[in-house]
Amino acid sequence: MLRTLIVEDNVLFRKALKETLLYRFPAMTIEEASDGEEAMRKMLTFDPEVVFVDICLPGMNGFETTRRIKGTAWSGTIIMLTSHELPEYRTAAYSCGADHFLTKNSTTGNEIASLIESLVAD
Repeated sequence: MLRTLIVEDNVLFRKALKETLLYRFPAMTIEEASDGEEAMRKMLTFDPEVVFVDICLPGMNGFETTRRIKGTAWSGTIIMLTSHELPEYRTAAYSCGADHFLTKNSTTGNEIASLIESLVAD
């Protein structure tokens, strides 16, 4: 099953997302990072296939984290997360290399599961 990295500074949201993913995909291996620097270190050691990245992170924000991840030879999927449904955030996310853009407030667990299922099917 997929190796997944969740890059999110909000511990409660990070744990909830992890629980949602593991409930639907019990064989998924999940690592967590609370900021962009930790995410870059985990990219080297964990080599995830899917990375969820929050936009608002301490230090290096999600846009820069995504840009740096996509600047490597890594070929996985980045799913950008935000609490802000702003067109400029969506545009910036895709400009940085995000493959998908989800809003925390309006995306359901079923929608996240469907997205992951589509990645597994590819």
